[in-house]
Amino acid sequence: MLKKIGLAAVLAALISVVVATTAWGSAKPRTLASATASVKCGKTVTIGLAFPATGGVAFLGASQLDWAKYAQKQWNKSHRLKIKLLQGDTKLTTDASANLAVAHTFASNGKILAVTGPAGSQEVQDSSNAIYKPAGLANVTGSATRVFLTRSKGANSRETAKGFFFRTVPNDGQQGDKVASFIHKTLKKKRIYIIDDEEAYSQGLADQVQADLKKVGINATRNHVAQNLNDFSSLITQIPSNTQLVYIPWQQAAEAQTFAQQLKAAGRNAIVMGSDGIDVPGQFEAHGAYVSGFPIDATSSAYKAFVKAHGGKPETFGIPTYTSVWVNATALNMACKAGHGKTTRTAVRKDVAKVKLTAKQSLLGFPVRFLKGNFSTFQGAGDMATPANFAIYHITNTGAYVRVQ
Repeated sequence: MLKKIGLAAVLAALISVVVATTAWGSAKPRTLASATASVKCGKTVTIGLAFPATGGVAFLGASQLDWAKYAQKQWNKSHRLKIKLLQGDTKLTTDASANLAVAHTFASNGKILAVTGPAGSQEVQDSSNAIYKPAGLANVTGSATRVFLTRSKGANSRETAKGFFFRTVPNDGQQGDKVASFIHKTLKKKRIYIIDDEEAYSQGLADQVQADLKKVGINATRNHVAQNLNDFSSLITQIPSNTQLVYIPWQQAAEAQTFAQQLKAAGRNAIVMGSDGIDVPGQFEAHGAYVSGFPIDATSSAYKAFVKAHGGKPETFGIPTYTSVWVNATALNMACKAGHGKTTRTAVRKDVAKVKLTAKQSLLGFPVRFLKGNFSTFQGAGDMATPANFAIYHITNTGAYVRVQ
């Protein structure tokens, strides 16, 4: 789902590859831990958790942290080999160098045998090949959805090395196809207005949905809006009065809520549909709207227990991070058993590719296993195999999210 862009961010990221900083900001050269060094498993093994604890999307990072901790708790209750999480704040949209600082810290810490995260697709692009791969670490993300991370298409090469990157969330190509199909086949709307927020994540999804709609004869109108706005009046005046649906693949749920409210106040009856970036119950609650989001098993006792413990808030964005932690814990368990109490980063990384979770274990509503090569139009090695896909939710008049597809 998440991406960050900007010249200053990219320059900062490139500079910090040369001079690593720690996750706490002090400038120090880092020596990578060996990928093949034997590590005693003992009673507890360590997973690095790279997520945005602070910064512009810290509210999403909070959901990921809550679910990661819950995965740790659930795993430790039922397994002899325990896991602990070492947190690293990547800041995502606020400070590009923070992600690389976390990656260097994790790569140099010989106790870390697996990594969950980072959250953003650009963060993965910056750190996976440059830092995690030389250290022998595979990173398993629950939110980075850029297609090219796992699949080369046209002039775009695959952006991560096979066997070093995995994700427990379907990618943007799958999401775009799902949204366009739902608009065309289920809602049967033809007058569509698409607004991206000028960020790479938003533009990519908008492009995909627009292209898919064009294939079935629907020429959607396209517009753009900058992030961090609270007055959308001038934008709304540009939307034709006969528009049936406005698609906003944004990252800020609060802004999407404001837009939907102002659209309604302007007397417009168009349906609002968002992407997984605003799949945030409690923040985006536009009555009658739709969002594409991560599919979950709402009947799971583990899911219900989490919601109850968090004041009734499901924090659905973080569920694939729960799954990611479970994938890493399973691989660690496999590697430690095979090594008779000892293992290496390389062994753990290879076992990640072999992990198979049941639907009950994953909480996603479907079993998890990883592809070894390209499949269908958008998926590649490291993506989840079918039936992994996004879900569509309808927001009721009480603000509840009801899955409709």
